[in-house]
Amino acid sequence: MNRNNPKKLLEYVKSLVKHTGESFVSTVKNTSMEVSYSSDFPKEIKSNLDKILEEEIISGLLSLNIPILSEEAGYINIDKDSEYLFIVDPLDGTFNFTRGLGPYAISVALWSKNKPIFGVVYNLLSHELIWGSSEIGSYCNDKKIQVSDVNEVGLAVLCTGFPVRYNFSDIGQEADFWNVMQSYSKIRMLGSATISLINVAKGSADVYAEKDIMIWDVAAGIPIVEGAGGKVYYTETTYGNALNVFASNSLLVKHNFLIP
Repeated sequence: MNRNNPKKLLEYVKSLVKHTGESFVSTVKNTSMEVSYSSDFPKEIKSNLDKILEEEIISGLLSLNIPILSEEAGYINIDKDSEYLFIVDPLDGTFNFTRGLGPYAISVALWSKNKPIFGVVYNLLSHELIWGSSEIGSYCNDKKIQVSDVNEVGLAVLCTGFPVRYNFSDIGQEADFWNVMQSYSKIRMLGSATISLINVAKGSADVYAEKDIMIWDVAAGIPIVEGAGGKVYYTETTYGNALNVFASNSLLVKHNFLIP
């Protein structure tokens, strides 16, 4: 396959992610779940399913000879001359999965020079394959999706969260955060940044904003929101591979409270 053809790469990744997602049920049935916590971030939970899914996805991507950044394995096959980078989160929403608490998903994105090319997500609860980019639009199971037309923050739904690396020590900063949050009609914390972004792309939510979120948690969702007509702003933070992200239906951009 031509590694410089994004359309062919997208079709390949869609097939890979869909197959991995559809086989997830049998994988769970045949695997005893093991749960562990990170020594560096005690609130960060991992399961052996993360690693199993990651190995399957990476195995499928390696033949493309494109560098990979994955949550569990880090950087793989780094090539300074490569235009592209795959960013993989094998199981976004691990805690939700281990406790049966909420959504969780497989997420694979292709980025180029710190900009998203496309994203592919498989919602493991709803069994939906979602993909998209600013160039081709965004789709859920082949049906085009679009952001909402809500233009008043008082009527808007905000999806957000507190990542395990989130710094609660800046009292002044948090006061600003809470002041802005209270202007929204509803606040939802779903436990999956990927699915939060998908909800913005579908128009179920109007804004997603989160500080210090890891890039693999949002890499696929960002281009899908853009493809659905939304607007996304993101900047790097002091943590490695972490971002501040504000994504909206494009009508609520002025309420961006994370990105200067």
